[in-house]
Parts: sequence; C-alpha cells; structure tokens
Amino acid sequence: MTVRTEKSGAVWTMILSRPEARNAVNPEHAIELYDAFLAFDRDDSASVAVFTGDSGVFCAGFDLKVAAKGGEQNRLSELAFPEPDDGRHLRGPMGPTRLELTKPVIAAIEGPAVAGGMELALWCDMRVMGASAYMGVYCRRWGVPLIDGEGRARDIILTGRKVMAEECYRIGLCERLVPDGEARQVAEELAQELARLPQICLRADRRSINLQEGKSEREALRLEYENSAGVVALEGAAGAARFAAGAGRHGERAEPSFL
Repeated sequence: MTVRTEKSGAVWTMILSRPEARNAVNPEHAIELYDAFLAFDRDDSASVAVFTGDSGVFCAGFDLKVAAKGGEQNRLSELAFPEPDDGRHLRGPMGPTRLELTKPVIAAIEGPAVAGGMELALWCDMRVMGASAYMGVYCRRWGVPLIDGEGRARDIILTGRKVMAEECYRIGLCERLVPDGEARQVAEELAQELARLPQICLRADRRSINLQEGKSEREALRLEYENSAGVVALEGAAGAARFAAGAGRHGERAEPSFL
C-alpha cells in the first residue's frame, strides 16, 4: 500500500508513501488515495483529515514514467474514472481532487508540492507549509497540462515557476507557515482544534462556501440560508443557551458541551 492512514481520535492522517518516486502518483496510487478519503468521509467517527507525504516530500505530481507509456496509461486511466453515483464522487487522475467531501482536509506540506501535487494541496481546505517547502506548476516544463483543480494566478500557471513557502503564505496559497519538519504536527494540532468544534455547524458553513462559488450575491445568500436553516435547531440553540448561562464571555473560549 502506498497510502497509510493513522488515526488519533476524530483526526485521520493520510500519508502518501512512495518515497522512491518522491510520492508521485500513478493510477493505482490515485485509486488508493481516493478510497482512503472516501472512507474518511463516510466514517462517522472521523471529523478532520490531515494529508501529508512521507520522507519530507508532499507530492511531485503525476508519475511521468507512466505518462510516457501511452498504452499503459490509457489502460490504467480507465480505472481512475468510475461512473459517479451522485455527481460528488468523481475520481480523477490524481485521485481525490474531483471528490466533494463533507468534512475538512488540511494539507501538511514539506518539500515539493508541484504539478499534480500542487493540485492535491489546493484541493485541501487549508495548507500548512514548512519554511523551505514549495509549490509550482512543474508539469509546464514537460508539456503536461493541468487536469484537476485551479491555480491562484495566471503567472504561476503559465510560467511554471517555483513558488516558495513564504510567497505561498504571502499570496494566500497556504494559511500557516512553520519551521521545516513541523508541518504535520501543526496541521494535526489544527485538525484536533477543528474536531473539537460543533461539527454540524462547521460542515454546514464549509458547504455554504462551496455552494456560493460562481453565484450572484442574492443567489449565494439564498443558498447559504437554505443550507444553514436547520443548524440552529440542531446545534445553535444549545450553543446559545450555554452562552446565556455564562460560557464564553469576555473572549474566553467555551468548549462544546459534547466533549
């Protein structure tokens, strides 16, 4: 297996483990990644996932040795495009990047997250990068197009240049910048923090963000209201009652009552 899953309570950590290929993804590897994240999304005991790579490398993209073998690539690629059962469970050449999860995923990035590896990183909800980690559309150098996800800027996409962690942080490609070797630890601490929050509300707000993409302001507001209408009854009323009873006053953090 080239994908390991380690569990700590409600946090699952998915680890790409193909160090001999700098964690490059081939079709079988893509399927393993897809299956791991689908299992996470369907497991009621799991709340937040951390996605990282083995041996100080996040992911060097799609395996170009496979891409160079046209016939084999076509045969294996058939495995990577199953018929979606509801339109949310598409699988792409990099695995989960067309999968619409209901729970958040945090990327813990050390070393390169380039080409398809950058697409995997951008698929995640949040990114924590080690200081010398970097992104880049390196597939540009070999005439291989982007096939999943979207980049932040035409400059990065068209030039294929290296984007170091500090620039990624400055322009919003990652949300946390940490010393080398600490990305996974910080990502898992962040994941545990998210897992302690009321999950129905967290997932509803995450879903609202996804629903609003490309919509007018009026339509986005309507979708947000419809998506969140039932959450007040399920979690919001109980939270408001705890606040009224004195929890969380004066900026103090109030832990959810279900902990």
